[in-house]
This record gives sequence, C-alpha cells and structure tokens, in this order.
Amino acid sequence: MALLEVRDLRVQFDTDDGVVKAVDGVSFSLEPGQTLGIVGESGSGKSVTNLAIMGLARGGRISGEVLFQGKDLLKMHSTELRAIRGKQIAMIFQDPLSSLHPYYKVGAQISEMILAHEKVSKKDAHTRAVDLLRLVGISRPERRVDDYPHQFSGGMRQRAMIAMALALDPAVLIADEPTTALDVTVQAQVLDLIERLQEEFGTAIIVITHDLGVVADMADEVLVMYGGKPVEVTDRRTAYYGPHMPYTWGLLQSLPSTGAEHTGDRLLPIKGMPPSLIHLPSGCSFSPRCPYVFELCTREEPKLLPADPQKPEHLSACHLSLEDKERIWQQEVAPTR
Repeated sequence: MALLEVRDLRVQFDTDDGVVKAVDGVSFSLEPGQTLGIVGESGSGKSVTNLAIMGLARGGRISGEVLFQGKDLLKMHSTELRAIRGKQIAMIFQDPLSSLHPYYKVGAQISEMILAHEKVSKKDAHTRAVDLLRLVGISRPERRVDDYPHQFSGGMRQRAMIAMALALDPAVLIADEPTTALDVTVQAQVLDLIERLQEEFGTAIIVITHDLGVVADMADEVLVMYGGKPVEVTDRRTAYYGPHMPYTWGLLQSLPSTGAEHTGDRLLPIKGMPPSLIHLPSGCSFSPRCPYVFELCTREEPKLLPADPQKPEHLSACHLSLEDKERIWQQEVAPTR
C-alpha cells in the first residue's frame, strides 16, 4: 500500500465569472523515501493540488480521494486532520516571509509547532528549535533562535521553514516552490539540504515547481500539469531524455542549455499564455499554443494513456502518434538541448 495515494482529485471554485476548475482529475501515489516532482506554469493547478491534500483549499469544492496510510483525508473531521497536518504531513510554503509570522520570534514559531503536537515542556521545545536550526545549517542557532523573521535573509527564512516542517519528523514533506526568489547559489543549498534531510529521515517528498531544472537531480517521478490536469507522468530520466508531450518539450526548451555548443543560444519560451481555468479551449487545452496541433486536437480531449506499449508506466495526454513523438523529439527538440 502506498504511503500517500491521490485518486481523481478535483477542486473547483465558484466565482462571479464561472466555475474555476483549478484541479481536474489528478492521480498519483507516493512511497516512503520517494520524491515526486510536480511541474507546470503558474495557474496549472500544482499548488492547489497540494493545498487540497493538506486540507487548506478553503472555499473549494473537492472530490476524489486522498489516502494517507489507507485513510481518506478528505473524509476526516477537521480535528483528525489537524492532528495529521504538521506532524505526519508537513509543508514548506512558497513565500517564507509571508508564511512566518512577523511579530513572533523564529524559535517561538518552531516551538509552537512542537508544543501543538507533543506533550513536552516549553524549555524542551525551545532546545529542539535550536537543534533544528543547527541541523538546517543556520550559524549560531542559540542566538538566531530569538531573532524575528525580518532579521533573517531569504535563504535563512527558507531554512527556518524547513526546520519547522521537519520538527516532528513527518512521513510526507510538501515543498511548494522552495527556491522561488532565491539566488542560484542559495537555491542549490536549499535543494541539497532537502535531499540530505530526506536521506537522514527517509521522508517522502513532493516538490512543486515551474522549473524542470529544479527537479533534475532530486525527483524519482515527474508529473507535468497544464490547465489543471496531468498531461505527462514518467520517471525523471524519461522526462528529460524522451518525453512525449509537446508541453513538456516546451518546458525543457525554456531551460538554459549547458553544453558548450549551445553557448550564446537564445531561450525558447512557450508561445502564448496559459488557458483560463474557467473557459478552457475545446479539445486539448494546450492546442492553442502547440506547434504540432492538428484538427483532432481542437475537437477531442486526449486521455492520459501510455503511448508506448513497452513503457506502460509512461503516460501522456497527446494525440500525436508514438512515431511522430519520437521523430519530433529526436529531430527538432533534443538538438536544442
């Protein structure tokens, strides 16, 4: 049995303009110690998917199943869910400055997390907060534990959020854009830290990002989302060296190439804008932006299915034939990498 299994998750929000289908049929499973990368542009439904898992998608109509250790989180009473949230499933939020309370010391906020779930003294909770700050690489933690969030740099705030998330040794850690607004050096440090702590604690991790480069080294599986739906699911190597979905190709081509032969090459952004989640295009939602669109794409929505019988675990939602996908990848997309 998987540690966490999401089945046909759907989240909708009623607005004056219509129904926003923020998440529309997402399914995946997560094993202990595994890392899943959920990738897509802003508005693709990545963060809402994981807020729904945490029971934080306020105002949304949610359906489907979210099974944690066999129990459906969506059917739990708020009291039961509160006992799991933070202790067994923790989340690193996208913006650590807005996620940490500006009026409370960083150490007090970590201690509060511990005190909310465990019967320990305030002194012991404070001592553990110091140890956690030391664990995530913050120098002089005995002093910095009494600092306020604005006294921490962006990278240090993100480390403090990681310390808070790991305070109770959760089984699942959700990292929502953990490196946003950090410089490249600090990004690498934060990702290395998450990986190191995963090896130490055996935590299962979900990494949410718009950048395929972020999950290049750490994800075991990659789920690509577009327009609220999963459009490709595969292992990390296949995601980089043989994807089947034109949207995934576009994400890859948007990354800077590192080879010497590509020095000075311009980036290739995906043309157009992500679709409205209220008025999705007919057929394939990516069809207005896809350079390989044909008539079927505009009238029939592709199903998420294996394109290659030899690789049934590789799923993609695209009407192109396997032969066309492999030809386009080898002749047009891969050479630009």
